[in-house]
Amino acid sequence: MSHEFYRVVFKIAAVLELPVVVLTVLGLAVVLVEAGAFGLELAQHTRRRFPALVAATAEARTLLDEGRREEAGRRLQQVAWAPRMSRVLSRFAEVAGEPASEPLVAKQLADFDFACQRRLGRTRLLVRAGPALGLMGTLIPLSPALEGLARGNVSSLTDNLQLAFSVTVLGLLVGVVAFGLSLFRDRLYGQDFSDLEYVAAVLTGDQR
Repeated sequence: MSHEFYRVVFKIAAVLELPVVVLTVLGLAVVLVEAGAFGLELAQHTRRRFPALVAATAEARTLLDEGRREEAGRRLQQVAWAPRMSRVLSRFAEVAGEPASEPLVAKQLADFDFACQRRLGRTRLLVRAGPALGLMGTLIPLSPALEGLARGNVSSLTDNLQLAFSVTVLGLLVGVVAFGLSLFRDRLYGQDFSDLEYVAAVLTGDQR
């Protein structure tokens, strides 16, 4: 009975071999796409100039106090270094100074943070999934490799070991790249959120 149960386990592991390899390759493709997207984000972020943001925010506050809301929105968008920043700053100019504007501004900040966390979730998942898939891709081919060794089938042994080590390397590569992307993106998004908090505080604060 136990022998039959083990055979079922072996067959399940054998069936998982192809999906694991395919998922590992897909994970590599996804992380490469994310690396390209991060390169674009980094290029956009080089346009960040905090002194210019401070000056634009002060001018926008003056324009809002004068009732020139559209001009304030355009002034803030001039210092936005990414489309997502431009959308949030434009929304700030639309609602700042209105009754109950602070909750609306806080909601915009929360939505921005949620979008950043959702974007980070892709690479954070690959940080764990990549090495896990690599480990599974290592262990699954070892069974047929050992079986080939026992039968003297050197070709089967070689092919399965090559597959095992190749999937391991790919899985670790996915995990390492995804970890780096997650780390640097977290810093960039944190800086963006801090800048937006500053703008929100100036636009909704009391003038003294």
